[in-house]
Amino acid sequence: MRRAFKNRIKNLQFLPVSLFGSVMGIAGLSLSWRAASPLFGAPMIISTITGVTAIVIFAVLTVAYIIKTYLFRAKTSEEFHHPVVGNFFGTIPISVLLLSAVIRPWHAGASLALWLTGAVLTNAVAYMIITRLMKNKQDLLHATPAWLIPGVGTLDVAVTGTGLPYNWMMEINIFSFAVGSVLALVFFVLIISRLMHHDPMPERMTPSLIILIAPFAVGFLAFTNLIRDVNLFASVLFYFGIFLFLVLFTKVFHRNLPFMITWWAVGFPIAAISNASLRYAAYANSWYSTVLAGIMLGILSLLVLYIFIRSSFLLVKGRLLQA
Repeated sequence: MRRAFKNRIKNLQFLPVSLFGSVMGIAGLSLSWRAASPLFGAPMIISTITGVTAIVIFAVLTVAYIIKTYLFRAKTSEEFHHPVVGNFFGTIPISVLLLSAVIRPWHAGASLALWLTGAVLTNAVAYMIITRLMKNKQDLLHATPAWLIPGVGTLDVAVTGTGLPYNWMMEINIFSFAVGSVLALVFFVLIISRLMHHDPMPERMTPSLIILIAPFAVGFLAFTNLIRDVNLFASVLFYFGIFLFLVLFTKVFHRNLPFMITWWAVGFPIAAISNASLRYAAYANSWYSTVLAGIMLGILSLLVLYIFIRSSFLLVKGRLLQA
């Protein structure tokens, strides 16, 4: 028994920071079902259960990663300084931001505290990552969709900052939107150039291709929060996100690609396009936009459930954390 416990503690050195993407995906699912309630009459219990699940997973992962950092500091440092993996540290503050939106109907004070924490951390991580990228010459082969995470993270400040009571928060939202939108645009162009002119990414990174839709889906949500309307520019962001989803779907979801823990990278981007579809449907009030929103919500729900079940099996078998 003691030996098994020691082995589990030892395996924590292989805990990837990217696993916080699971919190983002499940929290995004919770917010999607909440948005679906007025549109489809969906029961709020689904949003509540998935929201609580996201909170529990975040708490467990946070404790586990703190232990990993304490016991295996070199492993954490190696992750942080990696030109690709280091970007996934942005998933931690993004998770905090999304959880602030999840708990907002339950406790406004706790939601505000989480949002402020997430806003500061997200912009700080973006600053550190971008400063590091600009410090030294970068290999274009490292330009993967993971580079978008810090930028998309700052967009999430504006996505989750709606409905808060203080006027000065709007300035934080606008600042974060400015940082995120420009960074996302610059890195999107670099990543597309790398994908077109260089060798394909390693197979384990294939699921991260879906991250390419995040700047447009999250950008749509952030922009419509700021202007409190859906105008032509917002519609362009939304429909290009849908177009990219269609392009990337067959590239990522095929039988030849085995299940890996990196599949959690697809959860949040699809949650973002699902939430965007629900908001657009509420604005357009047309049968086709409503059908599209229902399809995207269904895809998101089935995908998160599938990845959650497969990950749970790996956890039970002791194979979730491996070198």
